[in-house]
Amino acid sequence: MKCSQCGATVNETDQREHQGRTLCEDCYMEALSPLKTCDPWAAYNAQRHEVTQKEPPQLSLMQNRILKLITDAGEIEADALLEKLEGELDRSELERQFATLRHMGKAGARKSGDRIIFVAG
Repeated sequence: MKCSQCGATVNETDQREHQGRTLCEDCYMEALSPLKTCDPWAAYNAQRHEVTQKEPPQLSLMQNRILKLITDAGEIEADALLEKLEGELDRSELERQFATLRHMGKAGARKSGDRIIFVAG
């Protein structure tokens, strides 16, 4: 069986049904928990958590790398950032990692015409 979303081959035991579609586990999780880059509640919780903790939150190696690339560039578009990551992430995973950085106040984004520019927070 193939995933209706990404086309990956899925074992019968690993397939999930969602809104009449057969999905692999990754696409199923994405359907149940869609990405929210601009989520005021998540940003508030991350900031409150940082205030109440003695140590700053730990970033993953990839989050640190993304943040360093953004900081070094000053500002950068998603496509250019993906190029610098040399295929380590796809756009979906970059957006997920960036959303976490944005919620933590470590990075932000702005629009320039029809382009979205990532900036360090």
